[in-house]
Amino acid sequence: MPLALRIRANGLAHAEICQNRAMLTLPGHFRPTKLWDLLVMHQGTLIAAIELKSQVGPSFGNNFNNRTEEAIGTAHDLWTAYREEAFGKQPRPFVGWLMMVEDAPESRSPVRDKSPHFPVADAFKGASYLNRYDVLCQRLVQEQLYTTATVITSTRSAAETGTFAELSPMTGLKTFVTALAGHIAAEAARLG
Repeated sequence: MPLALRIRANGLAHAEICQNRAMLTLPGHFRPTKLWDLLVMHQGTLIAAIELKSQVGPSFGNNFNNRTEEAIGTAHDLWTAYREEAFGKQPRPFVGWLMMVEDAPESRSPVRDKSPHFPVADAFKGASYLNRYDVLCQRLVQEQLYTTATVITSTRSAAETGTFAELSPMTGLKTFVTALAGHIAAEAARLG
């Protein structure tokens, strides 16, 4: 079901689903503005902000680090702006991060790290880049930086079919869509 229909089916029939670049900017706290990939607005209230990212090989390592820093910084900036009432006084919006990573031997292979002063966290020891994205998404949610964070993977040859795989139920697409639908339904009930 397309996103617009899902939002309307969950009670916000008149929500504005912003996908046009000119309508995707929110104020920040540490920077003047941030361009999001999708916003859901309803009567001047920010209901949802969603960031969509992708990564293909071969440079998974450098890109993983850049995406990690970007995801953390974006969330911290948004929540600080929210706390400072940059969006006005309103309930917490849904904030989602969705990552598509190429399913390739380089993204699935274990990675070795060197840290000469302190040990690398166990969750990352020998983990592939796909597994590292799974850990990242779980931790982004645990730390309440995002309402939900998802990583899915697909081969380049799946461009025609749209076939993809999930790494875990906690970071799967169904969890993302369900959390968004629940937030929309809660906002619809609140706005009554």
